[in-house]
Amino acid sequence: MANKTVLVQEHQKLGAKIVDFAGWDMPLHYGSQLDEHRMVRSDAGMFDVSHMTVVDVSGDDAAVYLRYLLANNVDRLTRRGKALYSCMLNESGGIIDDLIVFWCGDDFYRVIVNAATRDKDLAWMKKQAQDFLVQVRERDDLSMIAVQGPNARAKAHVALGRELAARVEALGIFFGEQFGSLFISRTGYTGEDGYEIVLPHNEAVAMWQALLAAGVAPAGLGARDTLRLEAGMNLYGTDMDENTSPLESGLAWTIGWEPKDRDFIGRAALEAQRGDPQLPHFIGLMLTDRGVLRNHMTVQLDGQQVGEITSGTFSPTLGQAIAMARVSGAVKNRCQIDIRGKLHDARVVKLPFVRNGRSCVEA
Repeated sequence: MANKTVLVQEHQKLGAKIVDFAGWDMPLHYGSQLDEHRMVRSDAGMFDVSHMTVVDVSGDDAAVYLRYLLANNVDRLTRRGKALYSCMLNESGGIIDDLIVFWCGDDFYRVIVNAATRDKDLAWMKKQAQDFLVQVRERDDLSMIAVQGPNARAKAHVALGRELAARVEALGIFFGEQFGSLFISRTGYTGEDGYEIVLPHNEAVAMWQALLAAGVAPAGLGARDTLRLEAGMNLYGTDMDENTSPLESGLAWTIGWEPKDRDFIGRAALEAQRGDPQLPHFIGLMLTDRGVLRNHMTVQLDGQQVGEITSGTFSPTLGQAIAMARVSGAVKNRCQIDIRGKLHDARVVKLPFVRNGRSCVEA
């Protein structure tokens, strides 16, 4: 039997198409994925992301433990509430998961990991914690709602009420803070501004309904995927996994190389890869003629296969097919994509494709 979030009946009342995602019954769309995508880009949309896993890390060794566990360095969190995006690696440098960690207090961090990797993440985190004075606690009592779009914050403030909104409004980008029973962060997975609201299960339905009443449109997994791809954001299991490193996944910027004496899991493997001219690299692609790019289509150059699309879609914002791909270093400015046996021209573009509702692609 599939897991269900506490909001599943709300989705059903709104006519959502429910699908299985990583063992959870989740809304794919509420009638039109395209309309939901455009609503987030132009106004405000909300997503039930309660299938994500919240893990609280606390104890005397919390910071020391996370310095070792994560490829990025939590020492960068110098202000309370600041968030850090990182990969959690295995010894060979492969990505176990990508996650966000917040510094919430002297010995307290909040980590948010993916739904599909929940069990292996928790097992790995607890295994590594054995040598540290630290507690790793899954918060299975919490739900999570993401509110995204240019008007998302203003409409969320209406739902939160004047008194709370006055406090939340001061929250900086990529910061999170506890406001009573709500943990609210100015983060997201769409390339738009907004909030992610973590709250007790018994408060989730009321919050969802308040956001709906404030004019925030519900959006499903379909729109979430096209939005994150336009924003150049990786999806675990598609663009990266345990067989690929951050250096092969466009995530070199998430590695905390300094200080040089910081030991973290997978560092030795990454050091061996660093500077290897044969290492595949991660690029953005835009089709120059008609067609749609899909996952696993092959990338070709001069008649030779040189890589593969990891995520591909038709961009509603740009009106063109876009993709992210892992390719050899031979690919520079242009290549071809095999679409059902026919080669189509594509150009290499810098990620992201779209940010804050506007194209980032140079003409």
